[in-house]
Amino acid sequence: MFLSDNIESNNVSLDSIVELKKFIELVDNLEIQTLLNKKDDDKSAILTIHPGAGGKDSQDWAFMLYRMYIKWAELHKLKYNLLSYTEGDETGVKDVSIEIKGDYIFGKLQSERGIHRLVRISPFDSNGKRHTSFAAVYIDPLIDDDIEINLSDGEIKIDTYRASGAGGQHVNKTDSAVRITHLNTGITVQCQNQRSQLKNKNTAIKILKSRLYQLKLDEMMNKKNELNSDKKDIAWGSQIRSYVFHPYNLIKDHRTNHEITNIQKVLDGNIDEFIKEYLLFNMEKKDVK
Repeated sequence: MFLSDNIESNNVSLDSIVELKKFIELVDNLEIQTLLNKKDDDKSAILTIHPGAGGKDSQDWAFMLYRMYIKWAELHKLKYNLLSYTEGDETGVKDVSIEIKGDYIFGKLQSERGIHRLVRISPFDSNGKRHTSFAAVYIDPLIDDDIEINLSDGEIKIDTYRASGAGGQHVNKTDSAVRITHLNTGITVQCQNQRSQLKNKNTAIKILKSRLYQLKLDEMMNKKNELNSDKKDIAWGSQIRSYVFHPYNLIKDHRTNHEITNIQKVLDGNIDEFIKEYLLFNMEKKDVK
């Protein structure tokens, strides 16, 4: 149990509470760091979101998750960089990748890897019906320059197309957008928000290498089925967490059974409770083995 779960403020001055919270936050961070001892846990990360079953609602849900992780990075004063962003047909996003830099970011964000399910009254349904939407979140380590992931021309297929959406008029004038498919694994990445085809290609290669590196780690650890969500459908039955807006307010992680009723707080980037519970869950699972 983390110290922040046991804080008591009765009969304590405001200044003392502030100092106590700072101390508890420091201890919590140290406790988290002791749990992050796997290979690459200390690295920065590339976070990618894809909408799944649910159409327009799903693309909107993917954007809500994108906002949540940006808010999380900002709350922790982390540097982040938008690598690729493809707008949805009418709303939301079809694909987005973010580079988040900092110590132990990859290890912390492992809790977010998988299928996220949303249940709400759809704002796009004129009949006010409840809809279920899905989005997949992929977390890959930002690999160091000294780690070589070689890609030959015969291993990949590169397609170029005309970009659309945000980015100014320039993106609509040339086939600057790039989609790269790794033929052996079927992993596909794309980038269209840079101003040149070369920059989009380099960014897509960067994302692909991180995805392939993570896949290789999964295979080495013999946890491909458990960790590699690329092989799961982005739909019912494979979700790691549910966000229920109707008929009640609840966010539940299905691995740890941790629940939070303050939905807006979580969507505003306060996901640290889920991160802590997931790390403890993995530690306990390891101890049982």
